[in-house]
Amino acid sequence: MEKEKSEIGFGIGLIAGVIGGIIGGVLYAPCPGEEMRKKVKDTVCDLAEKHSPEINEAKKQALESIDLIKYKLEKQYKRFGNMLKNKKLRKAKELESTQDYDFN
Repeated sequence: MEKEKSEIGFGIGLIAGVIGGIIGGVLYAPCPGEEMRKKVKDTVCDLAEKHSPEINEAKKQALESIDLIKYKLEKQYKRFGNMLKNKKLRKAKELESTQDYDFN
């Protein structure tokens, strides 16, 4: 589990670093707009091609982690619901046993 967290963190860090680098490059670029847009587009396409397997793997791991968390939350929600039902049943039985019935 710890390894999965570090791999997901690495993937997110990688993506954040790429985006930050692109933004920084655009902001501090000495080139005219059209030329800079072409360079940025080429750079993004190159990075996407080079790191596509890593990005896909990080995405896959993130989705698996989300599914696992969703499953665990649903399981806990059901347990909590069952606990409330049991508590209500116990309370009803307790009230039933303590009441005196007068049939006259």
